[in-house]
Amino acid sequence: MTAFRFSLFIALAGLLLASAPGPVRAQAAPDYAALMADPGRSDADRTSDKRRDPVKLLAFTGARPGMTVLDMGAGGGYSSDIVARAVGPTGKVYAQNAPEFADRMKDRLAQRNATVPAHNIVAVGRPFDDPVPPDVKNLDMITFFFFYHDTTYMPVDRAQMDKKMFDALKPGGSLVIADHAAKAGDGANVGKTLHRIEKATLIKEVEAAGFKLVDEGKFFAHPEDDHTENVNQRKVNVDEFVLRFEKPKA
Repeated sequence: MTAFRFSLFIALAGLLLASAPGPVRAQAAPDYAALMADPGRSDADRTSDKRRDPVKLLAFTGARPGMTVLDMGAGGGYSSDIVARAVGPTGKVYAQNAPEFADRMKDRLAQRNATVPAHNIVAVGRPFDDPVPPDVKNLDMITFFFFYHDTTYMPVDRAQMDKKMFDALKPGGSLVIADHAAKAGDGANVGKTLHRIEKATLIKEVEAAGFKLVDEGKFFAHPEDDHTENVNQRKVNVDEFVLRFEKPKA
């Protein structure tokens, strides 16, 4: 093959490879600060921002446009709202509440959905230990913010809950949990009295379902907290942890 023909062959091969179908390239992270600055967000949410620091939290989750996310223990929808803005109009957020809470929260979630530009929040009323609608599979991410500890005193099979979340994620998908830290040795025994859970206990439970801990955020850490106060009656800032787990790809 002459040098000219070889060069022509390489050029044509490059064009064919460039035009061939392949995996969709992951979209870049949005400007989380700009999303949180949207004037359509409520004053109540902006007040919550001072405590929740959603820009850092979203950056830690890695929420991207187009993702499908399950938000566990969504309550009135603050966390569902911020994630929905991050995944945008091509993404979707399933806002899960237990059936006994779902009716109370339905109107609040509907009101929120009207203010999210993408209108992409879907209210889900399902038990914590069976939280995923049967037609929902291969989730990109699950968020579980400041509610895992509550499942310790509710009639919830946490081992089953963690396994259901694991099964609902696609390989490589992530589970991001934030919660109030209990002191060493408290385990899962102070969820109702102090609204806390020991980080090591939570990690052990979640990893037992097959997850792998891959990252920890320190931006909610408060070493001045001695972990003995009820978080709803706190005199100091509450020490909180943020963990990202991953479903292994193989």
